[in-house]
Amino acid sequence: MKTRKSAIKRKTKETDIQVKLNLDGKGRSKVNTGVGFLDHMIDTMARHGLFDIELKVKGDLHIDNHHTNEDAAIALGQAFKAALGDKKGIRRFGDFRAPLDEALAQSRVSIDISGRGSFHFHTNAKTRWVENPALRAKKSEKDYTLADAKHFWESFAANMGLTLHVDFISGEYPHHLIEATFKSLAKALDWATSVDPRVGGVPSTKGKL
Repeated sequence: MKTRKSAIKRKTKETDIQVKLNLDGKGRSKVNTGVGFLDHMIDTMARHGLFDIELKVKGDLHIDNHHTNEDAAIALGQAFKAALGDKKGIRRFGDFRAPLDEALAQSRVSIDISGRGSFHFHTNAKTRWVENPALRAKKSEKDYTLADAKHFWESFAANMGLTLHVDFISGEYPHHLIEATFKSLAKALDWATSVDPRVGGVPSTKGKL
């Protein structure tokens, strides 16, 4: 099987990002975005999806975490898209739900590597601050919220070409809801990006994704 790796560099006036990705990895990660909770979530994606991810971001955190969060998602989505190449042989679809204490994500994540990036979010959970002492100590930075997570998933899906549905089924604590969703996304991606030897060519009647 050919190596499915990618390297992305993305630089703007707001962020400077480098990403290396191996789809067929062992779950190793080296992540430094400057936003502690986001680092933890991307580490989680790597560990549970068995992807090797290196991500380094220099962002304008003296303003807030918005550009860092968004641009990290853009670059990571582009890395997944590049590593997939022509998508021949992949399973394409994935669905997973991961429990985390009271949150049974019940975050359910359903995905389709369709080539048409779109994000659909369904929840009654309120947007609240995630308790994160490391970030709270830096008065110029805000903690990571459900709104931040939603924007990350949206930006990631758009740049990977991923149809992504996230459903919060139950849960109260935002930290748990977000983390359960990242775990569910990782497991769904692991399945959808994996190669099924029975699939001949691209898994689409169009012949292209």
